[in-house]
Amino acid sequence: MRNRPNVLLILSDDHGYGDRSRSSRDPAVRTPNLDRLAESGVTCPEAYVTAPICSPSRSAIISGRHQRRWGSRWFDTSRFPDHLPSLAERFGELDYATGYFGKVHYGPEQVGDRACPPHHGFRTTYYGLAGQQQGRLNYLRHSRSAVEEYGPEAGWRMAAQPMLEGDDPVELERFLTDELAERAGGFIAGSSDQPFFCMLAFNAVHNFCWQLPAEELQRRGLPVHADWRDQDGSYAEWYDGVISPNLDHGRDYYLAQLELMDAAIGRLLDQLQSSGLAENTIIVYLTDNGGSTCNYGDNGPLAGTKYTLWEGGIRVPFIVRWPAGGWSGGVDRAGVVSSLDLFPTLLTAAGAEPQVTGASDGIDLGPLLAGTSTGGHDQLCWDCGFQWAIRDGDLKLRMVDGESAGALGIRRTEHAEPGTGVMLVDLANDPGETHDLAEELPGEVARLTDAFQDWLASVTSDASTSASPCGRPSAPATRPSPG
Repeated sequence: MRNRPNVLLILSDDHGYGDRSRSSRDPAVRTPNLDRLAESGVTCPEAYVTAPICSPSRSAIISGRHQRRWGSRWFDTSRFPDHLPSLAERFGELDYATGYFGKVHYGPEQVGDRACPPHHGFRTTYYGLAGQQQGRLNYLRHSRSAVEEYGPEAGWRMAAQPMLEGDDPVELERFLTDELAERAGGFIAGSSDQPFFCMLAFNAVHNFCWQLPAEELQRRGLPVHADWRDQDGSYAEWYDGVISPNLDHGRDYYLAQLELMDAAIGRLLDQLQSSGLAENTIIVYLTDNGGSTCNYGDNGPLAGTKYTLWEGGIRVPFIVRWPAGGWSGGVDRAGVVSSLDLFPTLLTAAGAEPQVTGASDGIDLGPLLAGTSTGGHDQLCWDCGFQWAIRDGDLKLRMVDGESAGALGIRRTEHAEPGTGVMLVDLANDPGETHDLAEELPGEVARLTDAFQDWLASVTSDASTSASPCGRPSAPATRPSPG
């Protein structure tokens, strides 16, 4: 068998589409290592995730199937797809060493259940259950003493519970971003006798970004900002003051977390290079949903934010590098791609048989990444219950029930505007979604509405076997949570 590639899949949290120094309109953005990855790899500018929030999106990535197939639409319905083989289990079948390091958030996971990495194929694990900590992990503190110090409710809201190694709690009182990267690096170094699949799921750059090491705050001239404690009064009132536009130095804290995550990625890139593994290691970087403008992320030139089906809620940074496979050159590849595509793309590169990847709702991006063919998806669909969207070619139709509990909650809690009613845009000429074509092109509105309903029927008619037309290739909803 040929020399199979290693795989390092890096998933960040709420990283803004416009927040890379290679392409940012903000000179304060510093991501030299993501730039380095892009300059030696392939970037897909039209890459999407399957949901504008983390839990459903992450479920699709780990399974290669659209989460609507098992009824996941929003936080309240999201869960791990325990009836499907995971990406890690498929790599294990190919005799890969498998390791997971970071945030877990598929739904209301409990220690020991299938949503936990050691119970869906990862042999080496170090992780935190964000589903048990209001959708986040603390950047600095994970210990019993921290939970006691914060108080019962704040220990949950500030996400200070111990981390987990296997099913065992592990206490940590240091910067989580560095710990995760070091653990991933140790796993990579210890996998010399077999290829590895390493999934590194940073909590960065999720709020609350002021949780920085003391030396970083001092170096950057940033003030200490206190976390919420049980005795501090209303959490809702406090939360309103720590998101945009109310948090002093909010953008500075966010950019500091982004820079430190980028530096951690850079150390892993250096490790792969110095160990001779870089040439035959696939590295993928993406984020779980669009950037969170309430956390001072910037999705420019796209409109909207996390929680919404504007482009800024679902289009994400997507960088891939594999020199030995020809996925290199510092180029951008045209074509609509999806996080669903990671499952068939990575497993095919690792030598999996077609029957292993054939049930996926994604496509093998290998030829597109190598520049040997064009393609991508003709259609992609999103369904959050109170809002849905379909992209067909360059046209995108979006529908939002603007008076629903979901839409009202987004406006009230996250200071974000999901929109209302029906909107049709031409993304080729209007990526910022500024000009509504719905009244000009009623026939297209009707056609795309029918196409969405066809897709919805296909993914809800048979959760175990049906294939989604909105997940197939062209030729070669309720109260939001801070998760």
